[in-house]
Amino acid sequence: MFGTVVVGVGIAGLARIRDLMNPMPSSPSEHLKLLGFVSRRSFGNINEAKQISLEDALRSKEIQAAFISTENRSHEETIRMFLEAGKHVLVEYPMALSAKAAHELWEMAEQKDKVLHVEHIELLTEEYKQLKKEVAGKDLVKGTLHFTGHVLDENKTGFPAFSGIARLTWLIDLFGDLTVTSATREKQKDKNYSRMTVHFQTANK
Repeated sequence: MFGTVVVGVGIAGLARIRDLMNPMPSSPSEHLKLLGFVSRRSFGNINEAKQISLEDALRSKEIQAAFISTENRSHEETIRMFLEAGKHVLVEYPMALSAKAAHELWEMAEQKDKVLHVEHIELLTEEYKQLKKEVAGKDLVKGTLHFTGHVLDENKTGFPAFSGIARLTWLIDLFGDLTVTSATREKQKDKNYSRMTVHFQTANK
């Protein structure tokens, strides 16, 4: 069994705890043992999973891997701490708020001989797999991807583009490398509203 810890207990972290405690039969998760979770808030236990301190998680020889599900801005620092402690790391996207930091973290993982994996669960769903089959072999002439969400705290999540980075990974996975041709942002503070519009071009224009 591979000892694991979940860091952060928002929506994603709670889903990780649930799945690790009730793994699907014959899935790789059956080889993972949840030894606790870390949170700034005090919970005690969640469904028999016990809360432990960050320091204990980093020091524990029984914990070999960390699942990081905190706000975007803290991903980079938390990854560094667990890699330095000799742990494998799975982190929810985005790994960091800059490409430079992401490359540094990957180099650090290589030097430590540890796995650093950025999770994008949507790419593993049946719906997405079906979409990928439908566009295979076709040329993209023009398309629009529109999605909405609640207003994010930029101090925690970073620049608004990061809230849409999951969909950007969709497009790159479906159509290859993209070039940004223009980007605009509209804000209406009185309505607590923000919209970002980005135009991309594929390699074959």
